[in-house]
Amino acid sequence: MTNNIIIEDQYNRTSLFEKENVNYLVRVLKRFNTVPKINNINIIASNNEPNLFKIIPNKSIKIGSSFLDKPVLALIYLRYGIEWQLWYKALGREKQDAALCDLAALKVTQVFYKLLPKEDKEKLNNLNFSLLDIIKKGEDLPTEYAAEYAMLQNFHGLRNLDQIIKPQWKPILENLAKPTEYLLMSGGDLRLNIDEFQLLNKYGCRPFPRPEAFTFASSTATSVSNFAFDKTDKARTILIQNSLKKGLKDATIEFSESLKNSLRKALKINDECQIIFSPSGTDSALQIAAITQIVSNKEITHVLVASDETGSGVPAALMGCHFENTSALNYPVKKGDKIKGFRDVDLIKIPLRDEKGELKSSKQLDEEVFNAVSQTNALGRHVVLHAMDQSKLGYQSPSASTLQNLKTLNNLSMQIIVDGSQLRLDPKDIQNYLNKGYIITITGSKYFTGPPYSGALIVPKNVSKSINAVKNTLPEGLTNYYNHSDWPKAWYCSKKLSEGFNYGSYMRWNAAIVEMDRYYKTPILYRNLGIEMFCNFVEDSIKDATFLKPLFEDETKINTYNSEAFGLRNIRTIFPFFILKNGTVLNVDEVKKLYTLLNSDISHHFDGSALEIVRLAAQKCHIGQAVNVKYGTDFQSAVLRISLGARVISESWVNRDISLYFRNIESQMNEITVIIKKIELILSKPEMLK
Repeated sequence: MTNNIIIEDQYNRTSLFEKENVNYLVRVLKRFNTVPKINNINIIASNNEPNLFKIIPNKSIKIGSSFLDKPVLALIYLRYGIEWQLWYKALGREKQDAALCDLAALKVTQVFYKLLPKEDKEKLNNLNFSLLDIIKKGEDLPTEYAAEYAMLQNFHGLRNLDQIIKPQWKPILENLAKPTEYLLMSGGDLRLNIDEFQLLNKYGCRPFPRPEAFTFASSTATSVSNFAFDKTDKARTILIQNSLKKGLKDATIEFSESLKNSLRKALKINDECQIIFSPSGTDSALQIAAITQIVSNKEITHVLVASDETGSGVPAALMGCHFENTSALNYPVKKGDKIKGFRDVDLIKIPLRDEKGELKSSKQLDEEVFNAVSQTNALGRHVVLHAMDQSKLGYQSPSASTLQNLKTLNNLSMQIIVDGSQLRLDPKDIQNYLNKGYIITITGSKYFTGPPYSGALIVPKNVSKSINAVKNTLPEGLTNYYNHSDWPKAWYCSKKLSEGFNYGSYMRWNAAIVEMDRYYKTPILYRNLGIEMFCNFVEDSIKDATFLKPLFEDETKINTYNSEAFGLRNIRTIFPFFILKNGTVLNVDEVKKLYTLLNSDISHHFDGSALEIVRLAAQKCHIGQAVNVKYGTDFQSAVLRISLGARVISESWVNRDISLYFRNIESQMNEITVIIKKIELILSKPEMLK
């Protein structure tokens, strides 16, 4: 019998592989997929030394059978060992500084432990292992090498004469000695925090891959893909290496600029256009409000089109108010209070629907926009018009002709902002807006399915020049929200913002840009055919389900999709629908409950049912979360949304095989069928919605 064997080549029939334990083991192994992947590091199982945990620098990790019998414990130790190897490789030739590896691996593993589900932590409660004991204390680990950490040297056998952590390493440890999944949920606000059971955030997704779920939630937010997670994990590794060589500040500035250049390349944006990263689309609105305050001495009025279908915090942000109780840089603030340095402004809301819940016609919306702008302009105020392309339910307003007609107004002082947060736009659409001098807000987390909270402003060349010419600084309170590094280096206005970097925002944008790159690698003919094929199926499937009522049937009122040219903005890719039980529409609370059940394993509610039903109930289905919409003219209900996301296309385009591509599209169409069947299954047990 071989005593030492690479762990992936080992399969001994033990109690761990009994029927009742297999699902648990599979779940733990799935989480192991978030551990960094390092070339030429073998994980070796040791049978003759069951209590062994040994790190052989730059070569392997040996782990004994007593650890492997406890999968969560093995997961903790292997996470430590692999992180140690990552930092050891990053050190390059400075191998005498292995104390850094000990402390970095310990800090990362402690955070990794905190992000385990509660049931996994409970399995570690009565275990007594040296590394586990330090991690379970839950104390904030210092960036100094404390005496109690000397035992960590036993894992690798390197005896360090110098256990001092160099001063230049401390900021690297503070900012980068964190798992990638933790970075993906940092630098936003509390809405990115995950629960301790399903590890889901407010948007129903995770900061690490969730391939077991059928996911068509790009109108709201999506769990990061395996592909993008691995690429972003690699980006973190490279950033660690570069920080140890060049220093954290220089390495991070280089990383940030490379992200902006990659985004320009992906969306074919002119180099002279400026990009400002922000944690979210709502933060982008706050940035616009701040810029407006310094470029105009006039009184300001924001005209917000589709106010009922934009981010819930956008109106507050435009008024210069806190829109959550924590800022993106994790400062406690009070929601609704004015941010220091902002002067009072007016806000005119133009909702897409009237008081009865009816969708307004394009003509009516255009008239409301024109009247609001012309009347405000007549008062001598500066107008900031926020046009929508596209809303959370898939609408656009005002029309291009209205935007053009506004230019005929006398003495007009106006900046047009295009809310493209869904980013259901092709590069030619973005170029068209920028050429007209419009600022565009985008996110990488909607259509392109990057992790939630990756926003950006794209500022055209002429607007950037006018901003740069102003020698005023941004409102003082923004130091709690943004770092100077996120803004264009040449701009004077941002010089008093905070020093530092938002690593969470950078990592989320890295993942989003990875998704953009692989999406655009699909040839445009097949990309467009796949989009048509998928969207036609979703539309027909919703219309065919007697218990679903599509919201998009009233589309004749608004000319959202009236172009003969193909393009993302000319085809419906968001499909909202009401849900009916016995012909009666569900109320808001019932829709929200159904949304949660849909995204969960509810098989326990169907014990004793046919296997097909149990499997359907167990399937997790993540779609766009509830949006309140009136049903008819008097009943307050809500719609859910099935949406096309870029991954439908990019994950289908494999090995440039056309027939396989269309088969993969069909497989995802089958997932839509499963989602609709699960909705029907939930409706069959109405008590579940109470």
